[in-house]
This record gives sequence, C-alpha cells and structure tokens, in this order.
Amino acid sequence: MRKVIGALGLGLLSIVSLPVMATEVGVLDWREALMSSDSAQASMNQLKNRISSQQQQAQSLSEELQQLQQRLQKDGDVMSESERNSVTQQLRQKGGQFQQLRGQISQAQQQAEQQYLKSAKPKLDQAIQKVVSEHDLDMVIDRDAVVYSEDSLDITSEVTQIFNSLN
Repeated sequence: MRKVIGALGLGLLSIVSLPVMATEVGVLDWREALMSSDSAQASMNQLKNRISSQQQQAQSLSEELQQLQQRLQKDGDVMSESERNSVTQQLRQKGGQFQQLRGQISQAQQQAEQQYLKSAKPKLDQAIQKVVSEHDLDMVIDRDAVVYSEDSLDITSEVTQIFNSLN
C-alpha cells in the first residue's frame, strides 16, 4: 500500500514539475485605448455640444434650488404659512425638473457611449489583431484582471495609435 501511494505521489510530482511553455502576453486597457482615440474625443465633443444647453439648464436649476433652500432655512420662521407652502411647492417643482433633466443628460451620454462602442468595436478588434501580430503575442489580458505587470507588456498606447490610423 505504501508503495502504491509513493508511486502515485511520485507520478503527481513529476506531472506538476513539467516545464511550462513560455507564452507571450500583452496587457491592454481597451477602454483607455478607445477613449484616448481621436474619434472618441470627437464623439465626446459632439455630445458636449449637443447637451450643453441641457447642462446649462441643469446648472441654473441647481442654483435656483440652492437659493430656495437657503431662503426657506433663513426666513422660514418668519414667513407666512402660504408663503412657506409656495416656496416648498417651488422646491418640489424645480427639484422634479432638475431630476428629469439630469436623467435626460445621463441617458444621452449612455446612448452616445454605446453607439460609439458599437461602431468602434470592429476597428478596435482590428487594431488589437495588428498589435498581436506585430509582437507575436499568444494572449492579451485586460489590465483590470492583472494584479501586476511590467510596463513593457502594456500594449494600450500602441493599440490606440493603430486605431487612430485606421480611421
């Protein structure tokens, strides 16, 4: 019985100690590669121009809300009940408008980002493939999944450069 266990142990030890083949690995932050690209910057600028009026409205509403809150806190004790109710009603109304506007802005940003990602994905895949071929990489790992890597393994900026050249 001891001989069988010893043989099994020796067999397992020899399997575990087999030499591991070297693998060429690259590390990529694909989000950074995309968002650093020229087309992403252009897309972001278009979005900012498209929603700038809504953002200004939201800023204005935010300031009005702060003024109303300060007024209610400062003068609430000396206001008549109808005046206090009026200010409270304005706070609710403007607060609702502000929340609705923020939701619209957020939705527009998410839609623009998803549209951009959908249109850019084929070019990103092509850029990654070119870098993989140039460096003869066997594997590309997302930077978020890596605990430690040397900077020499990071291919993000190279992918961005190739991505820009494909546009």
